[in-house]
Amino acid sequence: MEDIRARAAAKTLPLNSQRISRRATVFNRFFAAIYGGAILALFYYHMASFLKPTSLGSFFVSVSLFISDLVLAFMWVTAQSFRMNPLHRREYPGNLKELLKKDSDFPALDVFICTADPYKEPPINVVNTALSVMAYDYPTCKISVYVSDDGGSAMTLFAFMEAAKFAAEWLPFCRENDVVDRNPAAFFVSNKDWNTRTDKIKDMYEKMKMKVEKILKEGKVGEEFLNGEEERMVLDKWTKSFTPQHHPTIIHVLSESSKNTDITGESLPNLIYVSRQKSKTSRHNFKAGALNTLLRVSATMTNAPIILTLDCDMYSNDPQTPARVLCYLLDAKLATHLGYVQFPQHFHGVSKNDIYGGELKRPYIINPPGMDGLLGPDYFGTGCFFVRRIFFGGPFSFQSPELSELSPNHVVGKPIKSPQILELAHRVAGCDYETNTQWGYKLGFKYGSVVEDFFSGYRFQSEGWRSVFCNPNRAAFYGDVPINLPDALNQIKRWAIGLLEVIFSNYSPITFGVRSMGLLMGFSYAHYAFWPLWSIPVAVYGFLPQLALINGAAIFPNVWDPWFLVYAFLFVGAYGQDLVEFVVVGGTFRKWWNDQRMWSVRALSCLLFGTMEFVLKSVGFSNFGFNVTSKVMDPEQSKRYEEELFEFGVFSPMFVPIVTVAIVNLAGGVIGIWRSCGGGGGGGGWEEMLPQILVVGFAVANCWPVYEAMALRNDGGKVPSKITFLSLFLALLLCYFAAF
Repeated sequence: MEDIRARAAAKTLPLNSQRISRRATVFNRFFAAIYGGAILALFYYHMASFLKPTSLGSFFVSVSLFISDLVLAFMWVTAQSFRMNPLHRREYPGNLKELLKKDSDFPALDVFICTADPYKEPPINVVNTALSVMAYDYPTCKISVYVSDDGGSAMTLFAFMEAAKFAAEWLPFCRENDVVDRNPAAFFVSNKDWNTRTDKIKDMYEKMKMKVEKILKEGKVGEEFLNGEEERMVLDKWTKSFTPQHHPTIIHVLSESSKNTDITGESLPNLIYVSRQKSKTSRHNFKAGALNTLLRVSATMTNAPIILTLDCDMYSNDPQTPARVLCYLLDAKLATHLGYVQFPQHFHGVSKNDIYGGELKRPYIINPPGMDGLLGPDYFGTGCFFVRRIFFGGPFSFQSPELSELSPNHVVGKPIKSPQILELAHRVAGCDYETNTQWGYKLGFKYGSVVEDFFSGYRFQSEGWRSVFCNPNRAAFYGDVPINLPDALNQIKRWAIGLLEVIFSNYSPITFGVRSMGLLMGFSYAHYAFWPLWSIPVAVYGFLPQLALINGAAIFPNVWDPWFLVYAFLFVGAYGQDLVEFVVVGGTFRKWWNDQRMWSVRALSCLLFGTMEFVLKSVGFSNFGFNVTSKVMDPEQSKRYEEELFEFGVFSPMFVPIVTVAIVNLAGGVIGIWRSCGGGGGGGGWEEMLPQILVVGFAVANCWPVYEAMALRNDGGKVPSKITFLSLFLALLLCYFAAF
């Protein structure tokens, strides 16, 4: 790409531009100064309260509130790193025409798609993702799609055999009709212009979909679905001893651009199925291990200088996306240090007000421009275009791989189906290949945390690479959101465990990160890494003021005390700024409300239980694995999701704190108001109790979906009776001890 960059530098037409949000920057810094002063005043109030003679119970309350406010202050301080220098970019893909005049000018692109379980990640959805990138507005001879099947499923391979056949019709159809939605399923839902050709393509797609779904339902690929001896020979590798945890390497080339063409005679992209060798006695390092296998296999077969990583449900929504990426990768001013271009995660099928806060606007859309103004956004795990060189040390410290064929500078000189290429590809996909090598440590995606995306991006930037956040008006990719509460919480619980692994490693952002990347960038990563700490203040403020109300004790300044204004300003200021930032990026008040509620729900459940599981694992009492989030849409669950009803359904210990808090807050609110009106003969007046009543009122409003699922619904998504009884018992126990 160096010669193209040189030509780009000689041209006067820009490939990209950038601007700093000056008004936002000035406001954020001004507000941060005022808010920071209020935090210091709050801690002065805490220190003064410690000097007053109190009972043991009051001292416990003071210490609990102090620790909670300390955590909140730390998270606020680290969050300011996102607000100090927000940077917004724009690309000019039309100017590439002056640089890339023929297909050979385009750099090659390898696409990595990872899947692990055909029942949680339906193969037809993975096929749609692959077809959407195979149909990019990009020379097809330059695209190679690698599908990593970590579940080792014959059904997934069969689905891609069918996809390779369908691609020969789908790709020319997209080109001839200027199709923008190149995921077939999305196209057939959104398309309004039907004709004979469209009907034919839809019929072919539906037949393929029916075949794939039928073999998934039967749990095997029947003989009646196989066409030819080659397909039969490949699928014969699935013997009785073949299991997802123990099987040999399977690499199958489904289409080869130098030989296979579509119905118009144009080359088809390379499409390669990869299922790495698995053994129960070997570590496989979860998704990071699968990606490193694809790195090595692709190096032996195509070795493209650009790599796109995608989750199996994250399909392309814009065929022009690679052109936008080239606007940065071909910019000579950025080339030296630019390691990856990250696109935001967008989601389709989100309920009207995003009941589970699944869009995660803060980490995926609001915060990245702030990091882009420093060294660039973190790696989201999908929708990211890498320069292959990033996986081999820092920009000025190249780390050589153990085989020259794996080097980013290696030129593949043989067809991908040649015996020598396939032999080497199988070798580097072996389960013991990484033994005594630097893979996962100095080479490739990094091991050491189950959140391999966050940890890898963090390590890349600590080595000197920087990144770019590309957020075009049309979403580049769309993915699925969890449509039930258990899936939404289990995903974040895995993140919590992985983030704690990073904190307690030699690469903690608060120490190593600050030293290697600077204060603000280190704080950016620290803010994410310390997410599990949210469970402390949310638990304290979810229980303590309410139980104090039941006891008749005031733990906040009364409404006439000037210190009450400090508490009020800190609360209103934090939530108000969060709301404004949320609305600015296209959110609504209802979506924001659900989003902030879900952060409280996560803090009390998955972040808390993730922390507990990490502690147990650290002392040898527990071991966790990688749980795949289900992408299957249950009709009843989908209906309740569209109606925006919380989906509890199954029994999960994570629900107990959520329901217990809801009951305690309701009880505390009723008793607190009663006491404030003079009932019970104890407790302070309304001016003393009002601050706690306001906290309880806010919590009760947030808990409405829980009350609804406990008492007002009788469907399959209501709170399980065991959870209700257990939570009620715990709430009564807490209220009893609080009262006395």
